[in-house]
Amino acid sequence: MISTLVTILSELNRITKKIIMILVDSILTVFILFLSFALRLGSWSWPRDELFWVIFCAPLIVIPIFISFRLYSSVVRYIGFQALWSIAQAVTMYSALWGLIVYMFGSRGIPILFGVPRSVIIINWLLCIVIIISSRVFARWLFTRETVYEHNKKTNVMIYGAGSTGMQLSNALQLSKKYNHIAFIDDDDTQEGSYLNGIPVYSFGKISSIIDRNNITEVLLAMPSISRIRRREIIESLSSLPLQVRSLPSLSKLAEGKIKIDDLLEIDIGDLLGRESVQANDDLLRVNITDKVVMVTGAGGSIGSELCRQIIPLMPNKLVLFEVSESSLYQIEQELSSIKTSIEIAPVLGSVRDFSRMQNILNHYEVQTIYHAAAYKHVPLVEYNQSQGLLNNSIGTLVAVEAAISENVETFVLISTDKAVRPTSIMGASKRIAELVLQAYAEQQHNTCLTMVRFGNVLDSSGSVIPLFKKQIKSGGPVTVTNANVVRYFMTIQEAVELVIQAGAMGQGGDVFMIDMGEPVKIFDLAVKMINLSGLQVLDNNNHDGDIEIIFTGLRPGEKLYEELIIAGNITETENKLIMRVQEEMIGWEIIKPILNELQEASTNQEATKIEELLIKLVPEYDAKVNNSNSNSNTNIN
Repeated sequence: MISTLVTILSELNRITKKIIMILVDSILTVFILFLSFALRLGSWSWPRDELFWVIFCAPLIVIPIFISFRLYSSVVRYIGFQALWSIAQAVTMYSALWGLIVYMFGSRGIPILFGVPRSVIIINWLLCIVIIISSRVFARWLFTRETVYEHNKKTNVMIYGAGSTGMQLSNALQLSKKYNHIAFIDDDDTQEGSYLNGIPVYSFGKISSIIDRNNITEVLLAMPSISRIRRREIIESLSSLPLQVRSLPSLSKLAEGKIKIDDLLEIDIGDLLGRESVQANDDLLRVNITDKVVMVTGAGGSIGSELCRQIIPLMPNKLVLFEVSESSLYQIEQELSSIKTSIEIAPVLGSVRDFSRMQNILNHYEVQTIYHAAAYKHVPLVEYNQSQGLLNNSIGTLVAVEAAISENVETFVLISTDKAVRPTSIMGASKRIAELVLQAYAEQQHNTCLTMVRFGNVLDSSGSVIPLFKKQIKSGGPVTVTNANVVRYFMTIQEAVELVIQAGAMGQGGDVFMIDMGEPVKIFDLAVKMINLSGLQVLDNNNHDGDIEIIFTGLRPGEKLYEELIIAGNITETENKLIMRVQEEMIGWEIIKPILNELQEASTNQEATKIEELLIKLVPEYDAKVNNSNSNSNTNIN
């Protein structure tokens, strides 16, 4: 019955709800005055005729005051301390005004107001504050309690962090349809035994018993100000528990309405890396972008699209999106066009292998800076399509560089990869050749500064292992890992692109910049942590009651166990401690040019044997034996 009544009231329009609140307050006001006289006179009786109007006319005073304090504009289910304070102020004003009227007119001998005890005024004030505020609190409880009897349908959670952010999150969870807040956990042991918002605070040592006793399945992190390293330590300590770990969305996004509390995020995988970001140098970010015409090749890809997102706030004169895929170009163009900006965005279809198209576009838009992100990057796919990988990644870069030089582009930045270092795959070798092209051309006479930036895997890019693991865990497994010992470098795509832009600004011609990727991550350990942080357990020989199995599929064609970031040579620091300049051996243009011509011809004609011979000439460190051991030469179509 109560549930039905609450549902009916919830569905009423706003005006009807206000009228009901006014009627309730009027009835309560009259009742409180009856009660005040009863407490003062020691008996509950109907007031004499002259006091009848004193009591029943009180709503004529209280309602206008409540309206002026906007008490009927507050949404009851969201009422907070500020609203309760407004009620206390409004009640005080009403009580004082009612008492003043009674005192002034009573002292003049007016019969209906004569003989009202002054203590009734005080009693009326106190009772009004208690009863009117209690009515609001009761109404809030009624409308929000388990969202009407749904307590058992909610997820029991604890909040890690008993600070101000944890308190705000706790308040928000009271209105959530999904979460039931059971406890706080805090590193400060002195807080144990205290209560926040009526919810107990425990030390980390008690977490296992709390989980078991209250059937808690999720922990919400509410510590936005701690360092990434400390955040990683906390996550590591939670990874062995049967809990799903979620993090609090940024308070700015909550305030902007972009994220609701029911959208609490799964733990940011970047937090597992414990990598502290370095403050970007604004001057370096703007050197090649602000007030310039910038072109991004491969603008619809993972790196290319993020480059575009970060370039727009730096206020280029124009941004040219160069992309071979129509659907990818459409998506990034639509995304950028939705941003309120006066910057001209030019979506251009074309291939970097088309010299005439590249030259025409560079000339038409008078491009000054190019970020060359166009490439085939998926190692097994390029291994299966070797000739196309070389034509796109190596020859495509050659064509793009020649077009840039012919049109006097000021800066050309190549996005390279750690797979170009002692490559065991066609993809890695093709990117190493792209680097050699820039190094060789940097020795020639022209007006274009050629720079390359080398880094490892980025989180959540297309083809990355992270979204694959998330998908596999969500579908119930198994999670596939190529080899128990495989390790990779990781960084966030946002940080990688920010560093690429800064590195490009430091280029002097032919520079190879290497981004510090931090410590390498063992992919198997990453899979285990992601399973545990999803509130599940690994199913293996040691745990037959687990949820998700990890299976090993073997290294794919062209893959290797370890990635490297430098071939050989001297490493020097730059203005940013996460960017290093690497001096490596190069091949002169007179040597590389004829081999590139042969490679282009062999790739066009799909001559597998010839391609391998030329690759070894250009990239002596290319380990064809490893490549062949990981793949069957008959499985690719060259």
